[in-house]
Amino acid sequence: MKRRVGIYLRVSTDGQTTENQRRELEAVAAHSGWQVVDVYEDAGISGSNGRDKRPGFDQLLNDATARKINMVAAWSVDRLGRSLQHLVGFLNELQALNCHLYLHQQAIDTTTPSGRAMFQMCGVFAEFERSMIVERVNAGLARAKANGVKLGRGNRKDRKRSADEKRWGMSRAELETRIRRLRKQDMGLVKIGRTLRVGTSVVQRVLAAAPA
Repeated sequence: MKRRVGIYLRVSTDGQTTENQRRELEAVAAHSGWQVVDVYEDAGISGSNGRDKRPGFDQLLNDATARKINMVAAWSVDRLGRSLQHLVGFLNELQALNCHLYLHQQAIDTTTPSGRAMFQMCGVFAEFERSMIVERVNAGLARAKANGVKLGRGNRKDRKRSADEKRWGMSRAELETRIRRLRKQDMGLVKIGRTLRVGTSVVQRVLAAAPA
């Protein structure tokens, strides 16, 4: 079957060029008798970005889905992405589309038995990576809990108290003390609020809760 190839090029910074990648991959395609359908390029874009921020990569996958190409050629595995899980997701998508992959630096060609074996090995390593991440997270949570660290975001009441104290510039206990002290000096509720830069309703609640 004639290989309809999409060449994918990517560099991380504007100071780099994709020209060397293009020249080498076009030479491989010519030598192998592949038809280069299009060249997809993401210049100055990090491989850690998702598909939505890599227009060349997105168009490459769209054309693979539309069966315009049945093989992807890239300079190296790190041109495709920076995460093993993202890479495996990409490989799985290619497999589902019956689209092959050629990686020049790693000499991987999934039209060959050894290349197909690499597909499977990548899946194994990705599963291993996921398991290790889960294990590290669980170990960290257990260690924090053993050390008395309170996990979670806390309840809504605690979060509101923290936000209020930040806005007032003092703790609630200090605010209540100052409100009562000013009230004992016969200061009005509105003036107390203005003096302490809090709402009159706050002043009223503190005084209503004060012991008789």
